[in-house]
Amino acid sequence: MTFSRYVFTGAGVWGVVVLTPLFWLVDVTGRRYTPPTDYPQFFYGFLSVAMAWQIAFLFIGSNPLRFRWLMIPAIIEKVGYVSMLIIFYSSGRISAIDAQPAWPDLLLGILFIVAFVKTR
Repeated sequence: MTFSRYVFTGAGVWGVVVLTPLFWLVDVTGRRYTPPTDYPQFFYGFLSVAMAWQIAFLFIGSNPLRFRWLMIPAIIEKVGYVSMLIIFYSSGRISAIDAQPAWPDLLLGILFIVAFVKTR
């Protein structure tokens, strides 16, 4: 259970650290593509949902046994995002640079699966 605690707490802290600056870096995000100010509902909606998941990861990390079943949607969240990046990259809709966020989320998804199996 210690493994699960570290995995989910680490994932939550990592996510909060990585996502929080994006709320104020709209200009940087809009340099390669149309600016997020053109579609704020999707940009800030994504950030808000992603941030909610980071808080959920922290909850799971606080008591993995109690929140074990919440690990399943957490796994789906990671696998879903990685799958979409792979599909978009393989169909030529995004570049290799844009597909790079798949790696940390793939690792976390695998660790989430291991944590789920180990927490019984």
